[in-house]
Amino acid sequence: MKKENPKRPKNIEVRGAKVHNLRNIDVDIPLNKIVGIAGVSGSGKSSLALGVLYAEGSRRYLESLSTYTRRRMTQAERAEVDDVRYVPASLALHQRPTVPGIRSTFGTMTELLNSLRLMFSRLANHCCPNGHYVKPSFAVAAMQEITCPECHEHFYGPGAEDLAFNSRGACPTCGGIGTVRMVDESKLVPDENLTIDEGAVVVWGTLMWSLMKDVCREMGVRTDVPFKDLTPEEKEIVYHGPAEKKHIFYLNPKTGQTAEMDFTYYSAVYSVQNALAKVKDDSGMKRLEKFLKEDVCHDCHGTRLSPAARAPRLRGIGLDQATAMTLDELMVWVAGVPDSLEEAMRPMAKNICEAFTDTAHRLIDLGLGYLSLDRAAATLSTGERQRVQLARAVRNRTTGVLYVLDEPSIGLHPHNLKGLTGVMDDLIADGNSVILVDHDTQVLTHADEIVEMGKGAGTNGGTVIAQGTVDEIAQNKESVIAPYLSQESKLPAELPKNELFSMGNIHLSTDAIHTVHPLEVEIPKGRLTVVTGVSGSGKTTLVLESLIPALEANAMGKKLPQHIKSVKAEGIRQVKLIDATPIGINVRSTVATYAGIHDELRKIYAKTLDAKQYGYKAGDFSYNTGDLRCPTCDGTGQISLDVQFLPDVDIVCPDCKGSRYKREAYKVFRTAKNGEKYSLPQLMSMSIDQVIEVTTDLKLVNQKLQVLQQLGLGYLSLGEDTPGLSGGEAQRLKLASEMGKGQSDTVFVFDEPTIGLHPQDVRVLLGVFQSLLSLGATVIVIEHDLDVIRNAHYIIDMGPGGGAAGGRIVAQGTPQTVKNNANSITGKYL
Repeated sequence: MKKENPKRPKNIEVRGAKVHNLRNIDVDIPLNKIVGIAGVSGSGKSSLALGVLYAEGSRRYLESLSTYTRRRMTQAERAEVDDVRYVPASLALHQRPTVPGIRSTFGTMTELLNSLRLMFSRLANHCCPNGHYVKPSFAVAAMQEITCPECHEHFYGPGAEDLAFNSRGACPTCGGIGTVRMVDESKLVPDENLTIDEGAVVVWGTLMWSLMKDVCREMGVRTDVPFKDLTPEEKEIVYHGPAEKKHIFYLNPKTGQTAEMDFTYYSAVYSVQNALAKVKDDSGMKRLEKFLKEDVCHDCHGTRLSPAARAPRLRGIGLDQATAMTLDELMVWVAGVPDSLEEAMRPMAKNICEAFTDTAHRLIDLGLGYLSLDRAAATLSTGERQRVQLARAVRNRTTGVLYVLDEPSIGLHPHNLKGLTGVMDDLIADGNSVILVDHDTQVLTHADEIVEMGKGAGTNGGTVIAQGTVDEIAQNKESVIAPYLSQESKLPAELPKNELFSMGNIHLSTDAIHTVHPLEVEIPKGRLTVVTGVSGSGKTTLVLESLIPALEANAMGKKLPQHIKSVKAEGIRQVKLIDATPIGINVRSTVATYAGIHDELRKIYAKTLDAKQYGYKAGDFSYNTGDLRCPTCDGTGQISLDVQFLPDVDIVCPDCKGSRYKREAYKVFRTAKNGEKYSLPQLMSMSIDQVIEVTTDLKLVNQKLQVLQQLGLGYLSLGEDTPGLSGGEAQRLKLASEMGKGQSDTVFVFDEPTIGLHPQDVRVLLGVFQSLLSLGATVIVIEHDLDVIRNAHYIIDMGPGGGAAGGRIVAQGTPQTVKNNANSITGKYL
């Protein structure tokens, strides 16, 4: 028997890493272990994990492939590092997975639908051409004809491909999408006060059927009276009238000449349908889109399947009904499939069902049991999509791979973290290595070793400040995260119950919607309320789909949403949702432009002696349109290189070095109070903390910068592009304009604001909430983070489970009240 090689590498050896803010670091990462990478936001965690380890692992694997193959793949550029040794082929599970296409569902993403289709193909009762159902047999698996015992008709049973909505099983009407584009009749005549002659039927004007109003008149419709005064019969002709040919007299508005012609009448609806059938380009489609709406397909009722694919019956239901079940319900149903069949069919049934349950168990462990297989993949949250990626990684049973997990705890309730740690253990057991970038201390304590980056962020980070086991890190005085790994959390002192609602309350009463039952919700005004619960328990439905629309409608005096029975919110005039969606869509949006600081700085620099000498105005300092922007990169700070055999590579502009300005901008200086001279490009490259020190004489600019610093964003540079900010950074930046003014009439709603935040940053966030409360605001937070939950004045805990097992308020009250509630899953972790 071969002895294990003692020289076999035990670590990935990284030498001289300089990606982003990494400061030429050397670090050894153990192989075949779970290694957590911790650190405050901006300390260099992702730069090490994704920018070095993943980038080099994936690049080297791709380099082993042929040039022909590489041409068809997106490749990473070489990482800025002196040397990386013994790095395995790498896979990254990103914090923000790409949004799947319209044809993708939860079932196709997880490949559970493959097993389910096979189940219905091989094990279901199939319908003969004369409508009789035939018991399952081995005929389908053997590709043999089935004979109907009643009518003796011969037919072939459907294969798994015949039951796929992306293949032969697609509904012929919608093509397997489940929705169809319908004409939205409410958009055809938006203003019924106009006459047809005045252009009431806008579709005729948009699609250049200006003669249609003359034809319409010949159809017997009055075109000179307001549309609202037309008879129902006349309106029916306008919308759906027959395509009859009419003889009209046409007056040419340019020449003034009259002409006769025969013209076929196109009703308003048919005009859109006809144009839709003939549209060939995006501009034509854009003209039509305003008259269309997405509607559930009337033939397949949203199931995406053809009648033939919906026909097979297994345990009394069709494939469409099975995919509509939640995964929890489907697991119970699948478990009963083998026993529902004849003895001879059971061994094959057990094999097929085991393939389904093996994958499904992992997804349920990760807290996704409330999702149905027919759920459109594009509607899944970021956290849900990431957990699907995780489950797929384990199912593939690879070995020798480096998995880089970027904040996999996002969107996970503490109760579901066991499923996540179980996935990581399985990956290690299969012979892989796991790099875990996360802030959740419950997840980090499961790591075999922790590498902590820091000590601060940006230029104050980029070094390894501590490395070792969890116990070693907890004892390390240099570590920032150590206190959070070892401390026992206690509930802070809570408000007396008589004070909790002393500033008033918001009362919401709802009917059932989705899987959420009718609710009666009480929220204290001027307090921090946290809405908790496991994934799928109804938090989003309660807050984003019910409370916010109800408060907005109430404030504007509009009709309440259909499922809202009543809302009482005296004194609330505005609702502001602060979510984690990226700010800006391209690199032209920066921290300085978004916060309104760049405009002020441009005006200040335009008043300097240097600017007056060169004749520069404030507009010249704009890197979007000004004369001082770099002509090479057009003010973006980067250029994209097109290399035929390699992917397009975005590199820092060689002329402006990423500053976005040309050299002349560096000649315009402003003298700070400390006597130092700074150009605007220099200021834009500095961190907010640094700029505060050199702008003490600029009152307005300094005030705005201090607000950003108080929001915990002092480490960001002014010129940092906003689309690249983390979700938590984006949320806090959005708050900048709200600070410092009275907010007693405002409700702020935060959707998981701790995404991407270190426990130390969470404390800063709690300080931000306190600032808003001191301004009189009411703060409502959807959150899983235990530190935020413990610091709430009031908790609304949804559950007890997800999907159909949730949708109720399990507990509400102070943190102590929820902790003492035996029915609350959240309470067990407080």
